[in-house]
Amino acid sequence: MGKFEKIIQSVQFPAPPFEDKPPKTIAETVASTVGVGKATSPWVSVFVLGILAGAYIGFGGLLSTCVSFDIANIMGIGFKKFMAGTAFSVGLILVVIAGAELFTGNNLMISSAMTKKITFRTMTARWAVVWFANLIGSLILALMLYFSGLWKTGNGALGTSAVAIAYMKVNLSFVEALVRAIGCNWLVCLAVWMALAARQTVGKIFAIYFPIMAFVAIGFEHVVANMYFIPAGIFLHIWAGIAAPVAFDPASLNWISFLWKNMVPVTIGNVIGGAVFVGMSYWGAYLRPVSGDKSEPR
Repeated sequence: MGKFEKIIQSVQFPAPPFEDKPPKTIAETVASTVGVGKATSPWVSVFVLGILAGAYIGFGGLLSTCVSFDIANIMGIGFKKFMAGTAFSVGLILVVIAGAELFTGNNLMISSAMTKKITFRTMTARWAVVWFANLIGSLILALMLYFSGLWKTGNGALGTSAVAIAYMKVNLSFVEALVRAIGCNWLVCLAVWMALAARQTVGKIFAIYFPIMAFVAIGFEHVVANMYFIPAGIFLHIWAGIAAPVAFDPASLNWISFLWKNMVPVTIGNVIGGAVFVGMSYWGAYLRPVSGDKSEPR
């Protein structure tokens, strides 16, 4: 073998691993790395990334309305819901791939708190900051819908659909909104969880798409998405004069109903769905200290 061939053989080109992470490894990563990183990031960074996440989810909400507002008459309600979910998945793809701080995804920080990597006080403080930052980002997209005039699409049918969505959401009962929110963030946090398993960007996108498409198509409630959907409906109802659907009281859509009839139950439900059904469940399955030894995980 010549000298040149030996040199070629000695050169190694590192390739990224293609095998996905198993569930136990994801649980350890969420508790020891992801949650701790979110808890120790500078407050300004968290706030800015929270605004971006609210805007990204708003993009998903806007896109879902744009592609589905007139499709039911042609393809039926089921296909409309499927297309809305497919389009909405863009929002969480942007959050995960581009990087941002989303309240619902951050509910997985409960794993770090349960393993005592961070305190519950720090966790809830971060949740509060990200919640308000998400609201700001979502309001920006709602204002963009109004001032861009895109709501006039289809002779105003897009705006009418946006207003109808907002009315439907503020007229849910407390129990309906709560239970729909639990199901929503159960799926959203599973999407984030599975995205952490994938090592390649395309794998992360597929991991995100299916659970997000599912929660929208089913009709579950996402607090950050509603931070866009309901204000968008309020702006269009008040400023553009779009009438309420005949099935609802025109006075039922306002900022008070936005906060108390939707934000409160949906926030609570999302926390239960993400923190309890995903974060605490996997902590119990993989990270809970073994009986008689509080220092060693299972």
